[in-house]
Amino acid sequence: MERRQMLTITAAVGLHALWARPNEGHAQGQYAASEQRGAAFEQAKLPYGLGDLAPFLSEEQMSYHYGKHHAAYFKKLNELVLGKPEAQWRLEEIIAKSDGPLFNNAAQTWNHTFFWNCMAPNGGGKADGKLGNAIERCFGDYGTFETQFKTEAAKLFGSGWLWLAADAQGSLTLLPLANAGNPITHGKTPILTIDVWEHAYYVDYRNNRAQFIEEFMKRINWPFVQQCYENTEPA
Repeated sequence: MERRQMLTITAAVGLHALWARPNEGHAQGQYAASEQRGAAFEQAKLPYGLGDLAPFLSEEQMSYHYGKHHAAYFKKLNELVLGKPEAQWRLEEIIAKSDGPLFNNAAQTWNHTFFWNCMAPNGGGKADGKLGNAIERCFGDYGTFETQFKTEAAKLFGSGWLWLAADAQGSLTLLPLANAGNPITHGKTPILTIDVWEHAYYVDYRNNRAQFIEEFMKRINWPFVQQCYENTEPA
């Protein structure tokens, strides 16, 4: 594995204590083993209630997205790693080293948990501190960043994720990635994401992705995003 990719994985693991190796002690929000069910990876609880993001996202929307779609990726991932060395790997390692169904399901479990934490019932506002300075340095100002973020998310063809990602020097870029794409495979650290798979918003917004994106910007959990940025490691 390239050093840049390993640094990215190291930063991702240290960002927010969300992802742990099976059977490790874990804080709230981490993945953990479920010995009773024999599962290598267990879906973390949401950092808020199913209905707490309403009216942005209704309880019905979240019940489908978290309770069915996200849960299904865990179920399939555990089936794929059963009895294999990958059952003892961190999710970041699986994402970096695998492809096909294993990559797709590992990345989608990771991506969704990250996405849930990118939102908060009392979110919104603007980035400040080191992240705010980095946004100004890389995009000119926050308004330009917001416009580019909304534009790139809206025009991403089909299903996928728009990511704000950082390189080893702390420079930021927007990465529109199809399907289960994750910045880890591009040697970058995830900082912020929006899920633009249609199942992420169809209950509440039907096919109006642009309105979903507009409302998402008002619920961004900037303290979490700031923490992610501050955990990036210089080369």
